[in-house]
Amino acid sequence: MKLADIAARLEVRLAGDGEVEIKGLQGIEEAQPGELTFVSNPKYAAAARTTRASAIIVGEEFPQLAKPTLRTADPYFAFARALELFYQPPRYAEGIHPTAVIDKSARIGRGAHIGAYVVIESEVQIGENCVLLPHVVIYRGAKIGNNFFAHAHAMVREFCSIGNNVILQNGAIVGSDGFGFAKDSAGAWHKIPQSGPAVIADNVEIQAYACIDRASIGETRVEQGAKIDNLVQVGHGSRVGPNAMLCAQVGLAGSTEVGKDVILAGQVGVAGHCKVGEGAIVTAQSGVPNDVQAGKTVSGYPAIENKQWLRAVAVFNRLPEIAKAVRAQSRGKDSSNKD
Repeated sequence: MKLADIAARLEVRLAGDGEVEIKGLQGIEEAQPGELTFVSNPKYAAAARTTRASAIIVGEEFPQLAKPTLRTADPYFAFARALELFYQPPRYAEGIHPTAVIDKSARIGRGAHIGAYVVIESEVQIGENCVLLPHVVIYRGAKIGNNFFAHAHAMVREFCSIGNNVILQNGAIVGSDGFGFAKDSAGAWHKIPQSGPAVIADNVEIQAYACIDRASIGETRVEQGAKIDNLVQVGHGSRVGPNAMLCAQVGLAGSTEVGKDVILAGQVGVAGHCKVGEGAIVTAQSGVPNDVQAGKTVSGYPAIENKQWLRAVAVFNRLPEIAKAVRAQSRGKDSSNKD
């Protein structure tokens, strides 16, 4: 595509030669002539002057460059949209593979693609234009909306509910049993029935091998637009708010409440029955044993305000020299007392 055509499709401002031909997109350090790249992280600003890319997507206030640029308030989002112009994911023809096993009571809407060895049990309802790739399993009584896309080996357990435009990546499980056990009089663990479904709202994506556990009573709920990364565990009875983002290996214990627009970075753990308020950010590998106020950014374990944590880390790195100074001062006092 010509750069001017890309600018028009993305509705961004072109500065420079719009006749440049673009064959693809690439990161700023790897880009070659004929490719489009972007700068959104200040860390890579200097690379904008040395990149071999033919054109660069930058912010509105970015300094002038010799190369043609596409200028926008959000370079990263513009780059993501530009990728859509060049990458076309596979499309799946309507039809049911002969090895699929579909109960006669199941109801599937028009335009479905049902792949090899898919299993759809009794009383299942699936909307229009679904794509179920090989070895997907839909348990009894599940209800699923339109434009559902389930990659290979994804599963939806019994009586769970999924909205429209939901994507399950490979191995994702909706409605696996919650981790509920009670000790009997002999001290042995007794399994608590997990009777409550998992409910997934519209426009949610659950990535590879994430588990959304069903509830013992009530329901586990993931609200509209939430994004859940690989290997995330959402405990039974939890609620994930609209547009929340749970990054890789996040773990939510049972009955956790995550508010709207919350970001939990990689490997964050949240204790049971805690509430993370709207718009809060918890940085990577932090542990949350208590509620987090709306809008706060917290870090560490136990998670505290991010700025305080950064100061504490700076002090921690100096502890050996501080300890050495304290010991020296103590020895000096001991000598003075003997004198």
